[in-house]
Amino acid sequence: MTTTATSVNGRVIGLAHYAGRAVVERVLDRHGATFQESVTLRAAVVADGPVHRDALLREVTDSLKADPAEIGAVVDALLDKGLLAADGGRLRVTEAGTALHTTVAAETAPISARIYAGIPAEDLATAGRVLALVTERAGTELAAL
Repeated sequence: MTTTATSVNGRVIGLAHYAGRAVVERVLDRHGATFQESVTLRAAVVADGPVHRDALLREVTDSLKADPAEIGAVVDALLDKGLLAADGGRLRVTEAGTALHTTVAAETAPISARIYAGIPAEDLATAGRVLALVTERAGTELAAL
């Protein structure tokens, strides 16, 4: 399938995001996890050891542009599911949390490879730079509202 060249805009970015997110959500559904849980769990997995709850909430809230109370409920759900554990004011990923993260990553990796297959590295690098700039500028605008 080939696509007609189009200029990047909010709609194009949104369509790409939701198409990719739908793929990830299908995989997550099989494991009883949500997209927000996945993003939150990943942030905890890649942290250098246990992370303070407030720091995790800030990171995920900023990433998803979500309501902090909503992300707090996501953290609570991950604790209830035994995917995160509390050590005082810090949270750590449990073996079950690591296993879920690893499994989802392994299941989505070949799908991602097919999605990005054949796209020249230079195009991916350019798209990455443009999207990083758009993200930064949108964040600035959101902060000003």
